[in-house]
Amino acid sequence: MRRFHSVLFWSFFAVSSALLFLVALTLFLVTWPFDRNGRLLHLFSCAWAQLYFWVNPGWRLRIEGRERLPWRGPAVLVANHQSLGDILVLFGLYRPFKWVSKASNFKLPFLGWNMYLNRYVRLVRGDKESIAKMMAASERWLERGVPVLLFPEGTRSPDNQFLPFKDGAFRLALSQGCPLFPIVLSGIGDTLPKHGLLLKFRAHCRVRVLPPVDPRAFPDAATLREHVRDLMIAEKARLDAEVA
Repeated sequence: MRRFHSVLFWSFFAVSSALLFLVALTLFLVTWPFDRNGRLLHLFSCAWAQLYFWVNPGWRLRIEGRERLPWRGPAVLVANHQSLGDILVLFGLYRPFKWVSKASNFKLPFLGWNMYLNRYVRLVRGDKESIAKMMAASERWLERGVPVLLFPEGTRSPDNQFLPFKDGAFRLALSQGCPLFPIVLSGIGDTLPKHGLLLKFRAHCRVRVLPPVDPRAFPDAATLREHVRDLMIAEKARLDAEVA
């Protein structure tokens, strides 16, 4: 039954992605003259992504603290990474931001092409030149008043536990002097595990946006990084306990 459910979902995913990409392309062409930061296209992408969450009736999503996130102005958003489902639920924040995503995702049919239209930020993991380009592109968006969202773990956790954080997001926040928003995810690993395409029937997903952290209160990126990681670990434990 789970296999049948997954086949139905991925079939719907493939057909709807092709159709919705045409809508995204039209929206891009129509809004480009007056929306150079792509806010409207991004919000359409939020609705597109959320569609795939809501067509699974056994999945539940609760987002708390969304109102803390800015509509305008520079900010660095960081979230823990459990599953491909993280993308769907974080689009549910319905706030303008630019994803930092691995470069291979931009090659995916329709979804990757939409990422290209949105001018999200590419990254090749472990490539120093790509990392430098990612940092420069992120800084340019922040200077234009557009937040950026990164997964500081760099990859999905195989067991829903926190991996070590990388420095990039925290160096960005320090260099730009902009607020850093920790976003804690819980239960999203129950949607689609790291390896495999079989969806789970039921998932109780929680997203909690924590109050912003002022990077200027910290002497360096490493200290800021560990402070934020500790905050997020503690908050995830609280979320997990509430679900249990």
